[in-house]
Amino acid sequence: MKLRFSILLTLLTIVFSGYAADDWANLGRYINDNKKVMARDNKKDHLVVFLGNSITDGWPNSNKAFFDDNNFVGRGISGQTTYQFLVRFYSDVVNLQPEAVVINGGINDIAENNYEYDETRTFNNIKAMAEIADANGIKVILTSVLPSDRFGWRPLKTEIAPKVMSLNERLKGLAKEKGYAYVDYFSKMENGTTHGMKDEYSNDGVHPTDAGYRVMEATVLPVVRSVVKK
Repeated sequence: MKLRFSILLTLLTIVFSGYAADDWANLGRYINDNKKVMARDNKKDHLVVFLGNSITDGWPNSNKAFFDDNNFVGRGISGQTTYQFLVRFYSDVVNLQPEAVVINGGINDIAENNYEYDETRTFNNIKAMAEIADANGIKVILTSVLPSDRFGWRPLKTEIAPKVMSLNERLKGLAKEKGYAYVDYFSKMENGTTHGMKDEYSNDGVHPTDAGYRVMEATVLPVVRSVVKK
């Protein structure tokens, strides 16, 4: 019996050591911040979680007051795809008991940061997150993928803008079908020619400048306020 217990303990140690060494979805990134949020006294404080990649990750650095003043928390992680979002959705969204979640993802899927791009899989990842939120009483706010026509870290990728627009159409359709709110960053930020981002809103065609973030704020805030009343 003692031998069996020792073997089990050894196996568990190996499993959890491996998990810590290879945290693919970076579940550890916000673990301490999440503990603080979960420990808050008022769980009916109209909290809104912004889930995303580097675009969301860099947003509080551009305008921390936008998050602090509106009781928003950012849960963006640079480089991540919707596959990783889905893995950390419970720890970084559901467990925080927000009133709503704003989901912005897909550009790194198109860039093939993890896997070969499959629009339906990416769409289903976002749909699954929305369904999980819905099932847990969290209001869903979907957003368009921001416009892009090039990837600095994937210079050989082509046909980026059409893939962005196609995914956006499906996300907009999902929002309409399910009654989710939808934020259209794309139409406010695209250049009208290559369907990439306007130069004044990005230095690399993907990540917003401060001016780009101001456009995003002006676009998302009225939608959030239509869903979450302060």
